[in-house]
Amino acid sequence: MSTDPKRVKTSDAELSLEQIAELLPGTGEIMQSVGNAWWKCAYAARGGNFDLAAYFARRVRSLQHKLAIVRPKYAEDLASFERDHIAPVLSACDAGDLGAFERAHARAVDAANELHVKWGKAYIRWTLPEEAPTDLDLRPDAGQDARRSKR
Repeated sequence: MSTDPKRVKTSDAELSLEQIAELLPGTGEIMQSVGNAWWKCAYAARGGNFDLAAYFARRVRSLQHKLAIVRPKYAEDLASFERDHIAPVLSACDAGDLGAFERAHARAVDAANELHVKWGKAYIRWTLPEEAPTDLDLRPDAGQDARRSKR
């Protein structure tokens, strides 16, 4: 560690806190990850893999916690979104209730798009892609297949 409290030594450089702050992801990068996780959440639930859907809903929650730190002006809306929209999605996942999941997920998408308008980003309107992601096995027993093949 550097002797200057405002500088941090890494294996390759010594960085100021300002330089480190510039390396933090911006709202766009975080929200791109949120959109990707939200897409996978929906199709995991539709595939019957509610454990995976809940994983991605929790991923969205975690990313939004990070966003609230780097962009505190959004913190109150993000906390409300978590309470009003992510929690019902997680409850539907816990219950394995696809109907409740679909309703909660759709309400969350609508609310997210309303927040984009509120924050002057009406040009951002997220929609669920028509195609399921192809980089994951979304079946509910996918993990069991992997465990069996290791034996």
